[in-house]
Amino acid sequence: MDRWSGVLKVQLDPNSINYCRIAASLCFSSTSKSLIVPSANAIFFNGDRVEGTRNPVVQRLSDSQKIAEVLVSKFGVSVNAWVIEASIFNGPFAVYKDFIPSVNRYGEPQSYSPIGFPASTSTISLLSNCLQQAKNVISRGQSQPCSTSVSATQPRTLILGFSKGGTVVNQLVSELGSLEDKSLSGVQEEIEIIPRTKQSLLRSVTEIHYVDVGLNSCGAYITDQNVIRRISKRLVDGAGAGRRGIRFLLHGTPRQWRDSRRGWIRDEKDKLRRLLEDEGGRSGGKLKVCERLYFADRPPDMQMHFEVIEKMDVS
Repeated sequence: MDRWSGVLKVQLDPNSINYCRIAASLCFSSTSKSLIVPSANAIFFNGDRVEGTRNPVVQRLSDSQKIAEVLVSKFGVSVNAWVIEASIFNGPFAVYKDFIPSVNRYGEPQSYSPIGFPASTSTISLLSNCLQQAKNVISRGQSQPCSTSVSATQPRTLILGFSKGGTVVNQLVSELGSLEDKSLSGVQEEIEIIPRTKQSLLRSVTEIHYVDVGLNSCGAYITDQNVIRRISKRLVDGAGAGRRGIRFLLHGTPRQWRDSRRGWIRDEKDKLRRLLEDEGGRSGGKLKVCERLYFADRPPDMQMHFEVIEKMDVS
């Protein structure tokens, strides 16, 4: 299997004045000149910009295209990787305003409300527009339009949030907890490269990765018991990913989890882990959580914060 890779500037919608920068690494057949339906879509939300460190590790893992390569190496060559940057930056601060309406000018959320499903709606819009741009680029290099190879299996969705990107993960989790599936029973969805609706996106989520997330304010991890309880209930009832379950993986380093000046990060992480463990027991193992600390024997620094992207264990 070959791959098509590129970095594209993508509008959320035709009327938007802002663009998101998305690095994509997609399954591609050079024989049939077509994109291939993946086994899963790994969607990675990036964090703030860090410049001027002169650290080669930080510089390399600040590159969205490199991160896409890392995701493929970890999740397998049958996976599509999408690395999304915020459409707005206030200096170095990523502001995911389209995904989390309550954020302030530094990108810090005031709350996570599922009303209107802004994060899942924005994700679907961006992926759809990015996929169409990729098809247009591929088609320009060949004599026929880029097509899609068929598949018998609906792709899973893997959600990852790094640093500030964890706020988008929290918003998606809050929306996952409010998803209603009653009207969708018995409906067979067409198998496509990416989900086409917010409902199909949320129902396809099987893994949620928090990758060294942290903020200078509260809200790095979602700690709403009702949200986690509703997700557990959906899984027990067999809705969406109920047959496969959902696994939460909390990846962290001393830079975030042992920061004495921002003790709320560790406290929020611990509370989320306890909520997931409690509900995991009630769900019959359909809701799982795993916590992993990296570089435990090193003093906190910026390098480990980025290096965890490459070192994280997703097994």
